[in-house]
Amino acid sequence: MNRPPKISVIVPFYNEEDSIGPMYAAIVAAVGALQIPFEMVFVDDGSNDATALRGEELAKCDARVRLVKFRRNYGQTAAMAAGIEYATGEILVTMDGDLQNDPADIEHFLAKMAEGYDIVVGWRYKRRDKLVSRKIPSKIANWLIGKVTGVHITDNGCSLKAFRGSLIKNIPLYSEMHRFIPAMASIAGPRIAEIKVRHHARQFGKSKYGLSRIYKVLLDLMVIKTVTSFTSRPLLWFSLLCLPLTLVGSVALAAGLLAGMPGDGGMSLPLTGTGIIFLSAAVTLMASGTLGELIYRLGDVRPEDFARLTMKSVNSGRTAK
Repeated sequence: MNRPPKISVIVPFYNEEDSIGPMYAAIVAAVGALQIPFEMVFVDDGSNDATALRGEELAKCDARVRLVKFRRNYGQTAAMAAGIEYATGEILVTMDGDLQNDPADIEHFLAKMAEGYDIVVGWRYKRRDKLVSRKIPSKIANWLIGKVTGVHITDNGCSLKAFRGSLIKNIPLYSEMHRFIPAMASIAGPRIAEIKVRHHARQFGKSKYGLSRIYKVLLDLMVIKTVTSFTSRPLLWFSLLCLPLTLVGSVALAAGLLAGMPGDGGMSLPLTGTGIIFLSAAVTLMASGTLGELIYRLGDVRPEDFARLTMKSVNSGRTAK
């Protein structure tokens, strides 16, 4: 009888027809030697070469291979999310499909997970990438992510990570969020560790990433900070943002109303208008915080849900009689 997989190795591919075969062989050699049941979830991210065809051939020859195909290119985060959704292992390991990550490091991830950690992140301490276009922006981004989120990871961009399936399956991923999984998961208070991993030079094709992704990362970083800091008490945080606006607005309004005294009793329209604008902004923020509080407290509750609950209660009561 086939045992359920303990490990799921998730690998997204985009135009990597020359890499998918060697990657499969490397995973089988590395994880197969551990003598534990595992599966491979390969995600074809809308490739326009023979990547999907070669993935199908592997899946036909080896039942441990599961192939997920996208109709078009959605990006690495969407591919990661699809692989996580279809994976069935207790521990999920993600990695790039360009052969720069080494499957031989999976053994070290599992050893670290056995110590009780929920997330183990790889650190490419000898990175084989270009200095100006890849290494320097990455160092700046990692420092900024740590400062903003409070989760200090040396190499957030390393795709070689290991997660407990029960945790990662409940973390929403979109846009470029695969880099911020440890920060997103910090809401649940997981134990996070880092280990050094090998990093190889790209053998086939060319990199799909460049400096153009920086603005996406910055926008996602703002979203992460909002989610991790403001989720549980949105009204409190919006109220704090209102304080400086209320103070400035009140001072400007008072100065505008008193500007014409003790003469003809006139007022300063610029100061009065400024005060009204700032106070209106404060009221808008407060209203937004109130809406956020309601959304958080009510969640997905809908009126029809209450109707169904009422029907069940009434039917239960009649049955009891």
